[in-house]
Amino acid sequence: MIDSEYLIHKRPVNALIIFALPMMLGNLFQQFYTMADSVIVGRFIGEKALAAVGASYALTTVFISIAIGGGIGASVVASRAFGARRYGVMKSAISTSLIAFLVLSIVLGIFGYILSPAIMSALNTPDDILQDSITYLRIYFLGLPFLFMYNVLASMFNALGKSRIPLFLLIFSSVLNVFLDIFMVTTLKMGVAGAAWATLIAQGISAVISFSILMKTLSEFDEKNEKLWSADLMKTISLIALPSILQQSTVSIGMMLVQSVVNSFGSEVLAGFSAAMRIESIVVVPMSAMGNAMSSYTAQNIGADKTDRVIRGYHASYLIIAVLALLIMLPLETADEWLIKLFIGNEGTADAMATGTGYLSFMGWFFAFIGFKMITDGLLRGAGDMTMFTIANLVNLSIRVIVAFVFAPVYGIAMVWVAVPIGWAANWLISGIEYISGRWKTKRT
Repeated sequence: MIDSEYLIHKRPVNALIIFALPMMLGNLFQQFYTMADSVIVGRFIGEKALAAVGASYALTTVFISIAIGGGIGASVVASRAFGARRYGVMKSAISTSLIAFLVLSIVLGIFGYILSPAIMSALNTPDDILQDSITYLRIYFLGLPFLFMYNVLASMFNALGKSRIPLFLLIFSSVLNVFLDIFMVTTLKMGVAGAAWATLIAQGISAVISFSILMKTLSEFDEKNEKLWSADLMKTISLIALPSILQQSTVSIGMMLVQSVVNSFGSEVLAGFSAAMRIESIVVVPMSAMGNAMSSYTAQNIGADKTDRVIRGYHASYLIIAVLALLIMLPLETADEWLIKLFIGNEGTADAMATGTGYLSFMGWFFAFIGFKMITDGLLRGAGDMTMFTIANLVNLSIRVIVAFVFAPVYGIAMVWVAVPIGWAANWLISGIEYISGRWKTKRT
């Protein structure tokens, strides 16, 4: 038995934890060094600089979500081929997805760089932080190919059951990014641009190392009939990747649209909101990792014709999510002021503090909803059951956007976060009904 086949053979709850834990730790490191950008910028440059970075945060996470969602979609095809020991198909799926997403990232990066001023203006970015926001966003778009390649490569390692490799690379990248951040912001006095360049360099080095390791890993599978590019596999990958990208992007797209509402409240409110969103991006990592683990777990076990293991793993995931939600709630409800002060310090304005703490103290009670939603979505994605999956995520997105645009201008900024758990719960309900129907058992890719 190949060690990386543990998703097919080990007890479901153990297999999911073993697989998800490195992804959780890796994604936490990724979020920690993103948070480090904001902490360093907020503490050493000021509240307005923090707001400038935060003004484009929702937009940048859309592209991260495209990369992650695309990688997960491609990994479903690779996972199934791996579970069935069709290594030639597996290697063709990996090379096809890498080529496709590299081209996509270059195209998006070019358009994003050119359109950055128009994008930030369309998002109602306050005039006092507009130029810094454009500078940060343009450097971000220069590094988009590195961002895409790293995240797609990480998903390919996960498809092979080697989720520890992305963890080690993220630890390296995180530490490097923090050191570069401090050097460029505090020593070279590069301001917001320094934080952006630090992230680009760290991601670029990690992407190159990831690619080298993956090539060496694939060489261990002695299969000669693989193709560098397969149009048929690209079609199959797209059928799964596009809804997966939508699922991963739902929160980010919603927040990008909502961002224009938040920005209209001014840079002080935006600074507090940005700080709270950085905290949220960390606490949702375990939930996201469990959803991604369920996706690979489902794909491999369906590939091995073990549907009963999928059901047992799904039920076990609910207990894991409940424990994680409790661990998340405790610090958010007891240390919300301290968490926001990490970013804005004691000199932060009253509006920034009220916005940040208001968001965290409300949201702390509801993270179980996003966990239940993500593991259910992960199962449907891994099974290739994408129709209701897509509808559920569109409903989630619509609720968040409509409530923010209609009620926030009338009843205040708090309406932006009141809609969030409502959207999560609706998504979970729709996806859950599809799971109960059992139609996902008959899907094949």
